[in-house]
Amino acid sequence: MPFSPKSAFAALFLISMSSSQVHAKADSQVAAAVSAVYPALVRIHVVSEEGGGGRMQKGRASGSGTIISPDGYILTNHHVAGRATRITVRLADRQELRATLIGTDPLADLAVLKIDKKYLRDPSAPLPVAKFGDSSALEVGDPVLAMGSPAGLSQSVTQGIVANTEMIAPGGSMRLDGEAVGELVRWIGHDAVIFPGNSGGPLVNLQGEIVGVNEVGIGSLGGAIPSNLARKIADELIAKGHVERSWVGLLAQPLLKSHDAKAGILVGGVISDSPAAKAGLQAGDLVTRCNATEIPASRSPEDIPVFNRILLESAIGKEIILAGSRAGQAMIWKVTSTEREPAEPREKELLSWGITARDLTELSARELLRDDNKAVLVQSLRPGGAAATSKPVIAPGDLILEVQGQPTPNLGELIRVSAELTKDKTEPVPVLVSYERAGRSFLTVVKIGAEPDPDKPGLVKKAWIGIDTQVISSDLAEALGIPGAKGVRVTQVHPSSTAEKAGLKTGDLLLKLDGTVIPTSRPEDADVFSSLIRQYRISSEVALTVRRGKEDLVIRVKLDASPEGTSELATYECETLEFNARDLGQADRVSEKLPADFKGVLVTAVTPAGWAALGGLSAGDILLSIDGKSVDSVDSLKPILADLEKNLRSPFVLFVRRGIATCYIELEPTW
Repeated sequence: MPFSPKSAFAALFLISMSSSQVHAKADSQVAAAVSAVYPALVRIHVVSEEGGGGRMQKGRASGSGTIISPDGYILTNHHVAGRATRITVRLADRQELRATLIGTDPLADLAVLKIDKKYLRDPSAPLPVAKFGDSSALEVGDPVLAMGSPAGLSQSVTQGIVANTEMIAPGGSMRLDGEAVGELVRWIGHDAVIFPGNSGGPLVNLQGEIVGVNEVGIGSLGGAIPSNLARKIADELIAKGHVERSWVGLLAQPLLKSHDAKAGILVGGVISDSPAAKAGLQAGDLVTRCNATEIPASRSPEDIPVFNRILLESAIGKEIILAGSRAGQAMIWKVTSTEREPAEPREKELLSWGITARDLTELSARELLRDDNKAVLVQSLRPGGAAATSKPVIAPGDLILEVQGQPTPNLGELIRVSAELTKDKTEPVPVLVSYERAGRSFLTVVKIGAEPDPDKPGLVKKAWIGIDTQVISSDLAEALGIPGAKGVRVTQVHPSSTAEKAGLKTGDLLLKLDGTVIPTSRPEDADVFSSLIRQYRISSEVALTVRRGKEDLVIRVKLDASPEGTSELATYECETLEFNARDLGQADRVSEKLPADFKGVLVTAVTPAGWAALGGLSAGDILLSIDGKSVDSVDSLKPILADLEKNLRSPFVLFVRRGIATCYIELEPTW
């Protein structure tokens, strides 16, 4: 056909029309997909706990999730909410309400939450629900949408394409609570922009279906857990609260480059005394079939999770038939699986020991070359705590076997024995502890129990005049027009003191005490005047020769008893909320310019990552009331906090003075 500019123009016009129609269609697909899932998107705020420094440290985090059921079930990541003690979700319509952790699975990094519809603005209104799609249908190049709440911001949507349908962690597995996520999960890699906070949010296809759960960002790519795996685990978490898996003790790896096998996976190792070992499997065996499932040639790390999933999802306690070969000879192995333990049981805090600890799993015991798992593993130590000050010292990784002759095969028993030994005791109890380190047996003595209130003897009361002073140095005397004079200058008069009542003022120059020159002329003489005053009897009267401007005065001051020093004031350590406080002293009242009748308790320390710190309490705050009950002193603070803990009250409100202002602080502990 001969070239025609007219026909070429027509063709270009048709192409242009076709392109615009394609874009319009794509735009409408995106809009429809967003409309289908976005209303079910939630922002998740959590307070979580993790053992460290001998205590359960609290922290705040945020993530994303999706409502997957009309009953209010929400799917998110384990690393978002799996360790949460308090969960708040914000719906797409900006309603905020509490959520409950239904179940969590660190191996797949998935968790399920639930909201109670009765707390919605309209409990009868149906919840928006997102539907699952088939992740196995995804292909490289397919457009996808990543939805979530990056950095805790409002819900958002980004667009990209599928870059990889079998992505795994480079350099090894990502670990959560000891579980290697990469043993089970192959991510959907995509380039829809995600940031911290997108975790747990859905990856959505243009049909408006969940095809993945966003979990990680690696370089410029995001990684999402495939929806087919996520849906199966979510259903099990909703039904049981946990995921049950089989364990056979077989470690698989890709075929070696020297292997010319057309199918199968290589047995890299077998754990001794495991079901696989008992069935006769050995390192070097080739497995080509598991029950009725053929195993294709596994030549890369991306193939391993597929085989692991077949074993993990086998029925617990049932016989698994593995077929393959050994040194070219056909083999059949019959393996009876057992239930898989968590890699790391959840740790707990033992305040009386100053440690966090967890149970020892059977697999961990084998890794430590022990015959059994009847021991408690020390996870972390609190500096200065009972365990940290034992000699020889107990350290993280040690195994506690016995306490005062009583076996402690698990954490529950260690807690029971400790409570029994310290019951009704007011001072720490020294106990003989048997523990193991690197296979060696040790004994030590640990003083467990409540820390005693130190017996702080009151300082001997001395005479006190109620002023602060500075030395009149030679240079200062010259500048003030009294060359050669000695004495002190008043820098502050304490409110309500006898000095204030007698008429002393800031700036007065005190030259004589009872007619004798005050012998101070160097900065090193700063304590001389107060030492002279302390030699008098309390309630005696002294005559001060005072230069005020150009006028000389004699002012008589009755001496008072010295106020309590900071070391003499009543103190309190709230172990549960993790803050320290003490009564207000004279120095506090002066420095903060507080009236004499001002009541409150000074917060002296707040432990990072504790409940008090999480709520915003700070060292230097003056605690005035709790839930409207006045806090006048440490003696009044203790019963208020004890009552809150006894009744598991959460949240409750502290009213504090901070600097020149006051503010309310809401604490929400999990007692």
